[in-house]
Amino acid sequence: QVQLVESGGGLVQPGGSLRLSCAASGSISIFSTYGAGWYRQPPGKQRELVAAIISSLSTNYADSVKGRFTASRDNAKNTVYLQMNSLKPEDTAVYYCYIRKYGIDYWGKGILVTVSS
Repeated sequence: QVQLVESGGGLVQPGGSLRLSCAASGSISIFSTYGAGWYRQPPGKQRELVAAIISSLSTNYADSVKGRFTASRDNAKNTVYLQMNSLKPEDTAVYYCYIRKYGIDYWGKGILVTVSS
């Protein structure tokens, strides 16, 4: 069993910042060999990719978050992060982290981020 738990969400004003964390535990062998990233699901919309960490040197971002969001990972702590700056109301969504190996995805339960004044 693999468990992913997100933290760090909440209410923030437009222009503000938040840092999401995703801690992985359970039957994980060599965390660094897993792909990892973040999706989000805005209210009433489909889930969409936010960031996919391809390697230590490459991360793919959705166009809507490029230059504002940064995904990273700490393999020693089995943790993935999403630093979100210059937040906009349209960033309001439930954010989900995932890790991926051998075509199998593991998901967190999601955490709500609300950007509002």
